[in-house]
This record gives sequence, C-alpha cells and structure tokens, in this order.
Amino acid sequence: MLKNKFIIVKILFLLYLFLLTGCSSTRISDKERSRRVVKISSFYREWKGTKYRLGGTSKAGVDCSALMGRLYIEKFNMKLPRTTEKMVLEGEKVKNRNQWEVGDLVFFKIGRKKVRHVGVYLGDNRFLHASTSRGVIISNIDGYWNEHLWKVKKIL
Repeated sequence: MLKNKFIIVKILFLLYLFLLTGCSSTRISDKERSRRVVKISSFYREWKGTKYRLGGTSKAGVDCSALMGRLYIEKFNMKLPRTTEKMVLEGEKVKNRNQWEVGDLVFFKIGRKKVRHVGVYLGDNRFLHASTSRGVIISNIDGYWNEHLWKVKKIL
C-alpha cells in the first residue's frame, strides 16, 4: 500500500515537473501576442519601404538579417547574431505550422545557390522582411515563400 502511494506521488511529481518546464508547443497568451504585434508594427512603421542593401544596417539600406537584428534589439532587448547563417542556429526549432507564434523567425533558402533569407512571423501567414526588390515589406508566406521555407525558430 505504501509502495503504491509512493509510485503515485512520484508520477504526479514528474508530471508537475513536465508542466513547469513546458515545451515548444506551449502557446503564448493573447496579451503577449498583442504586445508583440504592437512592438513589431511600430518597428515596421519606422522601417517600411527602406531599400534593401546587402550588408546594410541602417535606414539608408538594410539586409534581412540586419533588419531582424535591429528589430530584436530595439523592441525586445535581445541581441541576435549578425548573419542569417548564424541566426538560424539560435532558438528552438518549431516543426508544426500551427505552433508558429508572432515573433518567431522564419528562414528561407532561395535559388540554386540556396541563398538564406530571414523575416519575423506576424501571424495569419504573414511576415516582415527586407525584400531585395521592394525593401522592407510584409509578405504572405503562402505561394512563393512557402516553396522556399526552410526553418522556423522560436527566439522569444
């Protein structure tokens, strides 16, 4: 009898620890989602239309990884690596699309040379990024971008 109680207590304790540690499928609260949307939206208003420039880090011209670096440091007080190649090594991989959250980084491989590209997920299949042809914009992930989707990483 005492042994059974011990086993039950042990199982309950392990379940409690599991719930405390969480996992990548844990959803953020609506309040946190709204907070992130507000921060990213205000950042977008400041940078909208800024032309793309490889290696650029300012409003005179910016590339995709520098844009993400500026967003994360300015709005979330989080420093990211400078390049997409190093950025993709950060955070936790999100495997299922229904687990993507506002603020997750979306990575793409484009063309025969598999050029890497990064943006930030906004919800509703939209993401903010620095487009080589249109500058800083919001795009839909469906279609072209979905075909080149590589990884999604949870950074926040």
